[in-house]
Amino acid sequence: MDITILGTGHMARTLAGGLLGTGHSVVFGSRTPERHTDLPAPVATHAVAIAHGSVVISALAAAHSLEILTPLADAIGDRVLIDIGNAVDERFDLIYPDSSLGERLQQALPDARIVKTLNTVGGPIGVDPTLLSAPTTVFLSGDDADAKATVSGILRDLGWADAQQIDLGGITTARAVEHYFLLFAALMGALRSPQFNLAITR
Repeated sequence: MDITILGTGHMARTLAGGLLGTGHSVVFGSRTPERHTDLPAPVATHAVAIAHGSVVISALAAAHSLEILTPLADAIGDRVLIDIGNAVDERFDLIYPDSSLGERLQQALPDARIVKTLNTVGGPIGVDPTLLSAPTTVFLSGDDADAKATVSGILRDLGWADAQQIDLGGITTARAVEHYFLLFAALMGALRSPQFNLAITR
């Protein structure tokens, strides 16, 4: 699958490594592509990169992704847009305490098919869940069933078995997983490591 990753930071590079390793084609999108010559895949402007992909992943700084993505609404069109961000400020307070970045993106990009996922795990675990000693859980939120099925397939490619994926429902459920960031940050402080994840048992 042709996948566009918007952003060139650590998370973008981590995602690209995992996706390339499973046979997907990746192009990075950047506002300044000429500055990034050390990436593991081609880099282009945001609009050019979006045109390459049938699926777009926003690995932009979550605090600024809404303002960056909104002007790209026409370029994104009705593509699947995977939102992995937790929008917090410099004090790690939620920017959208009564909503979520996922919901705000769906409102700003009404034609796009937003799916929230991978925001509850540390980056390396997201692309390789076997880094943990036992199976854990990843979540999906979104209004479009076909879009979630596409994203579920990408997660499966990365090693997340169907039994490890939980579809929480519509995009309004993104606020639940985004608000989990507060617990994630507290756990990371207590454990002194981001190498953990939730495992939902039934």
